[in-house]
Amino acid sequence: MIHNRQLILTTSKLTHHFPFLSRSHSFISPTPFSSKFKIFPSTTGFTSTWKIPGLFKDSIFIGHVSLLRCYCNNNTNGSKEFTEEIEYLDESGSVIYKGKGIRSVEPGIDDHDMVGDVKKPFLNALAVAKIVEVVKRWKWGPELETQLDKLQFVPNMIHVSQALKVINDGDACLSLFRWSKRQSWYLPSDDCYVMLFDGLNQRRDFDGIQSLFDEMVGDSSNNGVSLVVSCNRVIRYLAKAERLEVAFCCFKKIQDVGCEVDTETYNSLITLFLNKGLPYKAFEIYESMEKANCKLDSSTYELMIPNLAKSGRLDAAFKLFQEMKGRDFRPGLNIFASLVDSMGKAGRLDSAMKVYMEMRGFGYRPPPTIYVSLIESYVKSGKLETALRLWDEMKLAGFRPNFGLYTLIIESHAKSGKLDIAMSAFLDMEKAGFLPTPSTYACLLEMHAASGQIDHAMKLYNSMTNAGLRPGLSTYTVLLTLLANKKLVDVAAKVLLEMKNMGYSVDVTASDVLMVYIKEGSVDLALRWLRFMGSSGIRTNNFIIRQLFESCMKNGIYESAKPLLETYVNSAAKVDLILYTSILAHLVRCQEEENERHLMSILSATKHKAHSFMCGLFTGPEQRGQPVLTFVREFFQSIDYELEEGAAKYFVNVLLNYLVLMGQINRARCVWKVAYENKLFPKAIVFDQHIAWSLDVRNLSVGAALIAAVHTLHRFRKRMLYYGIVPRRIKLVTGPTLKIVIAQMLSSVESPFEVSKVVLRAPGDSVMEWFKKPIVQQFLLNEIPSRADILMHKLNILFPNSAPEIRSLSPPKPLIAGRAV
Repeated sequence: MIHNRQLILTTSKLTHHFPFLSRSHSFISPTPFSSKFKIFPSTTGFTSTWKIPGLFKDSIFIGHVSLLRCYCNNNTNGSKEFTEEIEYLDESGSVIYKGKGIRSVEPGIDDHDMVGDVKKPFLNALAVAKIVEVVKRWKWGPELETQLDKLQFVPNMIHVSQALKVINDGDACLSLFRWSKRQSWYLPSDDCYVMLFDGLNQRRDFDGIQSLFDEMVGDSSNNGVSLVVSCNRVIRYLAKAERLEVAFCCFKKIQDVGCEVDTETYNSLITLFLNKGLPYKAFEIYESMEKANCKLDSSTYELMIPNLAKSGRLDAAFKLFQEMKGRDFRPGLNIFASLVDSMGKAGRLDSAMKVYMEMRGFGYRPPPTIYVSLIESYVKSGKLETALRLWDEMKLAGFRPNFGLYTLIIESHAKSGKLDIAMSAFLDMEKAGFLPTPSTYACLLEMHAASGQIDHAMKLYNSMTNAGLRPGLSTYTVLLTLLANKKLVDVAAKVLLEMKNMGYSVDVTASDVLMVYIKEGSVDLALRWLRFMGSSGIRTNNFIIRQLFESCMKNGIYESAKPLLETYVNSAAKVDLILYTSILAHLVRCQEEENERHLMSILSATKHKAHSFMCGLFTGPEQRGQPVLTFVREFFQSIDYELEEGAAKYFVNVLLNYLVLMGQINRARCVWKVAYENKLFPKAIVFDQHIAWSLDVRNLSVGAALIAAVHTLHRFRKRMLYYGIVPRRIKLVTGPTLKIVIAQMLSSVESPFEVSKVVLRAPGDSVMEWFKKPIVQQFLLNEIPSRADILMHKLNILFPNSAPEIRSLSPPKPLIAGRAV
């Protein structure tokens, strides 16, 4: 049985002139059989068009073909041949050609048709059009795969690639690609993967890109095919989409399989890491790029040089900069700006200036940012002349300095003492419409204050407050200190009140001003300022009250000193032994009876236990209820020697001076004896067996030295007469100041002691004979002669002479004025 193809003619004339076309024929796609009669096929699926030249000019007719495209005889033996001969006739009906049409091909398996004995390959355009038509119709699913399996030709990867270019549907493209992967003729194609990835990227389906990428990597490794373009494109797409982790993972995968990464892909990854704030990961990508010997392009240089410079890797950045110029790439302005800025901040000013001049050589006009960076760098390095030259150059270039640059220039020159330049820039800043910040005002004000220019400082302060700016705490502090140094109390009080109205706590600042007056010795101004503080409700601390009290005592302003002490005591401050002793020292030096009464009242106001001891010391045993020695011992037992040992030595020195002046010799000897027992002066008396006995009074006051000398000589006499021990020599170590006092006292009873530079010495036998004289016994037992020229020799200079342990406490210095006894 022959399968017929019914031709339906579109023109009746064709049927009339070509009767053979109206019959049922088994018909293979025609081909040229002679030079006179030619038929060209143009198959587009279900419709065939033939052009028959030579009969009708450009005549065309169209026939519809059945869906089953099997045109061969279906013999029982399975052979597929035409048994009927085909005749081709001309216009007159003459036979032009006749012969068997043989078709020994299998549609869907073979890639050609047999036209006669000639193999004719399928045209790629027709194959691609057929694939596109099927895919667009069925889209996806099993039906699509069924229709693709029925194709009457064998597709190849070229057909699939071309079809993918035409199909715009992403799902349809993937379906076609998946179907092709299951065919025996499939080979991995870079073009196919590129088009698939392009489609997925347009749809922003990055999960699909990742999935297809993993599939592609496996496909490449299984077939040994390199898909370089696809791999690089995937990473670029993911990097552009800022899928950092996925992009880096894909990058590592293609490195592991040995795929070559191109420069553009490296640049994409570097850009991604830089945008994500991970410069060191970007540098790792760059190092991978170097290891792979991938050449850098201009984009790579533009990326790496600025970021290496900003991260502090200046040597690496400069090396790339030189390499870029060596490869004839033109550095961009961004590269120059980053190098100038980074090198300037790193202190490499010479290199920064060299790059700046090189930028000018390339024809670039420096932007304001480069000027600002260079000026800042030179200012911070202290090279103000170069900074000022760049400042002028910037203004000549037509750039207007910004607020920050004005501030930098003003403050840097002000701090360096160049107040004229600073004020000039300050005025320019105001003319330019910028309102200086409080810090700028403060800097100028502080520098003018430091140079003592009170008029300029006050002018700046008034300008600042009139502009509505709130001066800072440091500004007020500096200005008030200057006013205090200039002794402008009224102006300082006005500024302090303005500071208080601004909401600042003024107690500390006011106390600082008070300390300025105290340190300068301006006690009247200090008292005046303290009264102002009290009237304004401003408080100070006890330390400053004590300092002012001591200043009043030194200057003899006792009327003002007592209220200060009472304030000090009433504020729960503790009057220590040193403070009490210093007041007692003033009493010892006092020359006027009225002042003595003030000092006694001040001593009473201290409420210190030493004052109770003093009062009890001058009363009789009936009132005390115990002997004086016992009374003294109880007082010294109440002293904490770990904390007050130095203060106790100071107190003993001053107290003995006072007792000697008051003629209380026996009480003085008791105090010295108890002080020695409590080891306040452990090295004062030394017994060196039979060789030498000595007394060291160098660290004692005049009164203490006299009492110590008399009391110790009395001990030596008792030891020698009662026990019969006679040393070779006895010496009194007095030092250059006390030597005259001790020597004159002993000379009144004809002592055997010889006076040398700092020591009074005598042989033991001579002293023994001297001790036997009744007058000496009377002298040592009873009292010291009350001759004023002996007892008070240089008393006002030496008294009070504190022990070395408490010199750091700075007791009041003695007055020079002497007192006649």
